Amino acid sequence: MTYRAKVTAVGSYVPDTILSNADLEKMVDTNDEWIVQRTGIRERRVAGPDQFTSDLSIEAVNRMLARYPGTVEDVDLVIVCTNTPDYPFPSTACRVQNHFGMKAAGAMDLNATCAGFVYGLHTANALILSGLHRKVLVIGADTMSKITDYRDRSTCILFGDGAGAALVERTEGESGFLASFLDSDGSGGRHVYRAGLSETMEGVPLENAPYVVQNGREVYKWAVSTVPGGMHRLAEQAGLALTEAEWFIPHSANLRMIESICEKSGFPLERTLVSMIRNGNTSAASIPLALDEGLREGRIQTGDRLLLYGFGGGLVQAGLLLRWG
Repeated sequence: MTYRAKVTAVGSYVPDTILSNADLEKMVDTNDEWIVQRTGIRERRVAGPDQFTSDLSIEAVNRMLARYPGTVEDVDLVIVCTNTPDYPFPSTACRVQNHFGMKAAGAMDLNATCAGFVYGLHTANALILSGLHRKVLVIGADTMSKITDYRDRSTCILFGDGAGAALVERTEGESGFLASFLDSDGSGGRHVYRAGLSETMEGVPLENAPYVVQNGREVYKWAVSTVPGGMHRLAEQAGLALTEAEWFIPHSANLRMIESICEKSGFPLERTLVSMIRNGNTSAASIPLALDEGLREGRIQTGDRLLLYGFGGGLVQAGLLLRWG
């Protein structure tokens, strides 16, 4: 028997608290003009002291269910893609599973940093194609404010918090997954990382160890030199010219980076959906936030081909071509 999968529902959530560029001007030596010119970011959303990745994830699912006529009680696997789990264990996915009473669902967290949501969709599709699962809930969520050093002006201007959820279900019709592509280069891990149990890669003082550390210039160079080629590789795998995709939805790291990727790949910037302008870089949440906004605004239509592309710490990247609806 041949199994097929498609994305059937999407929802997203960002916290209420806004951290604007003007707010950051009071915290570090920076200004609105400098931030906008270099990143395109005008504000970001920040979780409260008692609000964590599972809380954002649950709200994203609630908003998805408000527009989706079904239920999540029959979900048989929950995948939460995050690098900021509530705890090392139990998994954030288990907290989501418990909240929604999914009695027969497996649960796991997946960390592919800013490519996490695409990795999660790729994994869900593979598990459904294998016949092992029928309905998978994939969440991309991060509370980056919890690991951001607000004394470091090179990183604190970038990050925000958010969550996006998607249902991937077995279908008897045409598959919604047209092509996928994963890649990694561990030699570049030193350019963006968060210290853990091992020594910090650049000798960061112990008091700074909980925070994300990034060499923005090197990450920028890597992304703009590798992502355009990956986009073309993905399109070729699907038997399409790149510009036949109706929408490009990349990880919203930095608007200037996305502009450069579009220029080098030849994909029109006006058909590119981003989420960083009002939300900042939300890591694994950035792609589902942009996807959900495109759906709510009516820009994405049934039958549209969507090129999702995540990239980030690892270094990892992941591309996926979806047909919506």
